[in-house]
Amino acid sequence: MTQPETETVETDVLILGGGMAGCGAAFEAAQWAKAKGLRVIIVEKAVIERSGAVAMGLSAINCYMGMRWNQNKPEDFVHYVRNDLMGLSREDLVYDIARHVDSSVHMFEDWGLPIFKNPDGTYKREGRWQIMIHGESYKPIVAEAARSAVGENNVYERIFAARLLLDSKVPNRIAGAIGFSVRDNKIYVFKAKAVISSAGGATGVFRPHAHAEGLGRIWYAPWNTGSVYSLMIQAGARMTQMEHRLVVARFKDGYGPVGMWFLLFKALFKNAKGELVEDKWANLLNEWAPYGTNKPIPTPLRNHQMLTDFRAGGGPFYLRTDEALQRMFMEAQNDPKKIREIESEAWEDFLDMTMSQALIWASDNIDPAKTPTEVVLTEPYLMGSHASGVGAWVSGPEDVAPKEYFWGYNRMTTVNGLFAAGDGVGGSAHKFSSGSYTEGRLAGKAAVAYVLDQGTSPNIDQDQVEAIKVELWKPFENYEKGKGSSTRDDINPNYIYPKMALHRLQKIMDEYVAGLGSQFITTEAMLLKGLERLQVFKEDLQHLAARDLHDLLRCWEVWDRVWCSDAHIRHMLFRQETRWPGYYYRADYPKMDEQNWKVFTNSRYDAKTGEWHLQKIPFLTNFA
Repeated sequence: MTQPETETVETDVLILGGGMAGCGAAFEAAQWAKAKGLRVIIVEKAVIERSGAVAMGLSAINCYMGMRWNQNKPEDFVHYVRNDLMGLSREDLVYDIARHVDSSVHMFEDWGLPIFKNPDGTYKREGRWQIMIHGESYKPIVAEAARSAVGENNVYERIFAARLLLDSKVPNRIAGAIGFSVRDNKIYVFKAKAVISSAGGATGVFRPHAHAEGLGRIWYAPWNTGSVYSLMIQAGARMTQMEHRLVVARFKDGYGPVGMWFLLFKALFKNAKGELVEDKWANLLNEWAPYGTNKPIPTPLRNHQMLTDFRAGGGPFYLRTDEALQRMFMEAQNDPKKIREIESEAWEDFLDMTMSQALIWASDNIDPAKTPTEVVLTEPYLMGSHASGVGAWVSGPEDVAPKEYFWGYNRMTTVNGLFAAGDGVGGSAHKFSSGSYTEGRLAGKAAVAYVLDQGTSPNIDQDQVEAIKVELWKPFENYEKGKGSSTRDDINPNYIYPKMALHRLQKIMDEYVAGLGSQFITTEAMLLKGLERLQVFKEDLQHLAARDLHDLLRCWEVWDRVWCSDAHIRHMLFRQETRWPGYYYRADYPKMDEQNWKVFTNSRYDAKTGEWHLQKIPFLTNFA
């Protein structure tokens, strides 16, 4: 590969990641920026119409209060998230999303998103917080609004953001980002007064159920490789709850969603003996009071019940789709039209968001109306938008955040001018698609305010830029220098390809850091061994090789995952308790310790020394 062309682009607000949070940030920032003559740019490694976790579509919006019909209050949502996160969430951030999320959903409907309606005009719910949608085109609808808001010339696609740039003259201030095209031999240097990190969380860190040609068949988006965390960690932003992760129950192999079957169709979860798992192990919840004894049961504790039953010989596990549909057919009193509607809703749930589940059923000769469907727990994911709270430690809104949690601009990290949204924000779980979009809007508005207040141009160190360019292109150099040393490109003593590296990372994380293979169990000794192996792995990663731009993208995605893995292990070592059984177990600290560990665990990586600094941050709330 020849030396790349370099293009420098100047903007006021730079948004990295074009998923739901990025599109929300772009839409909102543009509304405030245009009146002041400011420029807003969004950068996406794919195309914003089909990028992020909502790329394939969704069957439901999982965060909607319904305040126009007095269905829920933001305070109700704060209490729900507190319980599901086993007592630890940034309640100021959760409240901020809850009080604004309905307006985002109403915009989606105005833009053309079809939402299921009841006869009285209210949105049809599948649970307390969820509303049903015809969502195959959910992301294109939202992306079109973002694209129109910022203008076509301000949407930079097929560009991988590899590094954040810090101001060379003003300490701890953002100055932009550097990335490369995945289509052209070109590097982009973006100079910006404010940056919003809104890319996706991390998949592929842990070994998944599927392997070989099925390696990418996972639940959460396989192209979300943790760059939202990697970028901020390397820039020195303080991170929080990086020990947390998400493990969820999904239909086996297809990873199809189970929410609608539980909440709307009232399907029951049973083991191979026909026993109700939740009822059988209800007594387990008393050990995790007060969270385990509240309703609904926290997500990790439902996993805990399932894992306990598995060890007692209860597997495999089934969602009784057959019983649920047959019951509903009987309730329809053999009305052919109503039965077709029920069947349509059941199939659309997958065709809107997980088409592969329908294919799995067909290939396995399964009719869900006649046969139960097997359910398994996924491998762990690192994310901040689902039932998990991984991400950056950010400032909250001034009017509701404890004073210790506010430092000037909503959703700004501890690096001045660097904001986060969506998966990038720690401690504000259960925002899902609509909440991530809303958090993007909040960050976008705050970023414009920051630029207007602090509006001096950033200072870029050109020597630093040149050094990063050399580093980014090194996998090409490794390949060219080493390719003649063997008769096969993929077996070479001088380099490793990114897929080989990915398998090696997943093996380390699975075996030592509470993955599927270790039944989500780890100890201090195992974590230390995993960290030791990770450090050796990092040395070998200096020999990553790329034959083309696609390989180059995969090389740096492996590095994104490695940064996430490093933070994850260090946080798990630091937190000496088991707070989320079912997500992971510290066998050497098997109980929850409210007295010592009802705190946030925060970390900061110092790029100058290469050292990590971890600390406890008190849990504070303004909500009873």
